[in-house]
Parts: sequence; structure tokens; C-alpha cells
Amino acid sequence: MKKGKAIFTILLVFVLGFLTGSIGVILTRQNGVEKFLVHHMAQSPVTKEPISIELMEKIEDLKEAVRLKPNNLAAWLRLGNIYFDYGRYREAIKAYHNYLSLKPDDPDIRTNMGIMLRGLGDDDGAIEEFRKATLSDPKHANSRFQLGLVLLQNKKDVQEAILAWKAYLKVELKGERANWVRNELKRLETTNP
Repeated sequence: MKKGKAIFTILLVFVLGFLTGSIGVILTRQNGVEKFLVHHMAQSPVTKEPISIELMEKIEDLKEAVRLKPNNLAAWLRLGNIYFDYGRYREAIKAYHNYLSLKPDDPDIRTNMGIMLRGLGDDDGAIEEFRKATLSDPKHANSRFQLGLVLLQNKKDVQEAILAWKAYLKVELKGERANWVRNELKRLETTNP
């Protein structure tokens, strides 16, 4: 009887391990978009750590620089990028807004602004910024990629996301992100004919 219990226990452990692994694969696939983006593709604030005293001093210096010279592009950009990196959405948006009021056709900063707006839940504002970025530079891959993300993940507009990512693949043909988008498009087109 002991041999029977041992075999039963081994089989039970095997079956439970198999089921746990299968559930993990299913959940990973369902969250595959999010996991891939978090680790590889989505441009997002890189740290949630508190801002150091030295960096706070740098921020104060930059604020003083733009107070004295409001058209100081470099200071607005540095300020926006610091806030972006630390996930300080509102402050980044304000700095990027001031930068873009002086240099409206910068697709990289428009895209950063869109990412910050998306972070605040302003999906329509983010979409507008990503589209402005693509208008100012039709070959700007990141704005096209980010547009597809917000359309799919936030707006749940699969058809518009597909169109955005097809346009993205016309400007970025190679690389990990392009391969991921191709696979995601296949999945979307088969599940949403």
C-alpha cells in the first residue's frame, strides 16, 4: 500500500505541476502585451525612486534658468526629461508644453508628451500628440508605435491600432519591436477579422 501512495503522490505532484504551468502560460499569453512592453518596448519613466537632493538642486537651477530666460529650449528639455524619468507626469507635461511652444515640430518631445498624457489617463491627448509627431516626421517610428499601443490598450480600438501598427511597420522594418508588432498584428487580425 505504501508503494501505491507513493505513486499516487508522484502523479498528483506531476498533474498539479502541469496544471500550474499551463495556467501560467495562459496568463502570460493574456498579459503578453503588457509584459513585453514593460520589459522591452514601452517608453516609460525609468524609475520611481525619490529625486535626490543633488537632482532637486539641478531642477531648481533649471527652473531659475527658464524663469530668467523663458525661451531656453535646453533647460525646458532637460527639466521635462528629468520629470519624465522620475514619472512626474504633470511637471514633465508642463516643461514639454513650454518646450513645444518654442519648437512645435519636435517629434521626440511630442511623443514624450503623449506618453506622459497617457500616464495621466488622457488617452485622447496622448493620441493627439502621437499624431502630431507623425505629421511633423512621417518616418518617426516611436510615435507610430506608441499610437498603436494607446489605441489598443487604452481605447480598445483594435481596428485603429492595426492601422497604426501597419503604418509603423512601413517606417521600422527590423528589430525586436518590429518583430513583436508583426506577431501582435497576426494575433489581432485572426482574433478580430
